[in-house]
Amino acid sequence: MKLKLLTTLVITLLLGACTFGVPIGDRGKVSPTSKSTPAKSKYGNPSSYVVHGKRYYVLDSSDGFVQRGIASWYGIKFHGRKTSSGEVYNMHEMTAAHKTLPIPVYVHVRNLDNGRTAVVRVNDRGPFISGRIIDLSYAAAKKLGVKGPGTANVEISVVSKGQTKPTSVVRAIPLNEQPQKDAPLFIQMGSFSSQTNASNLVRDLHAVNETSARISQLETSNGLFYRVRVGPLFDINEANAIVSRLKRKGFQTARIVVQD
Repeated sequence: MKLKLLTTLVITLLLGACTFGVPIGDRGKVSPTSKSTPAKSKYGNPSSYVVHGKRYYVLDSSDGFVQRGIASWYGIKFHGRKTSSGEVYNMHEMTAAHKTLPIPVYVHVRNLDNGRTAVVRVNDRGPFISGRIIDLSYAAAKKLGVKGPGTANVEISVVSKGQTKPTSVVRAIPLNEQPQKDAPLFIQMGSFSSQTNASNLVRDLHAVNETSARISQLETSNGLFYRVRVGPLFDINEANAIVSRLKRKGFQTARIVVQD
């Protein structure tokens, strides 16, 4: 009997000293999380992808991103389907699709036609129609006044960590340097008379996950040259963001050129 009571007492003391394997000193601690800086989606951020024969380059950073263009919206046809992030699309939530921003990211959208604003979370890819920069959910389109007309001129800017109100974003280049609409842009990394040197640069780029770099040949009066380029791109903001990314990786010669 005494042995049984002693056993019961020992078990009680052990249970009082722990909480199912969690040390007492760790009680109440919560892993740090931040709504304003969500972790990147495992499935929604390839370095690049192809839709309808056109390649799009996903940005590795959304810092300072701003863009103007046409917004559209998508609704019941896609309700319940998986988005590019792996989440299920809910047309009644404030979400959106963008071709190249990291997923997910919060974006402030301003309707330039009526002045309405809203913040949406980008969790999908699209729209893949020339001139359109963002596809809004039904709920977001309704709030912004886009649902009726179907499209609207908008400005989008990424909401930074800790930011409560959107701030104006300075463009990477002056407005008068905006290339002609739909003119293909490239990021040129270098031009070599030696194909071996060009191949070595492409190898170095691929080693840091810049797998879209390619070699193109140019015949000139001075001979044949091998150019290492990323592209084509059709948005100056995206091109500037890629140049910044490449320079952060040590490729200081990266520069934007127009297709010649």
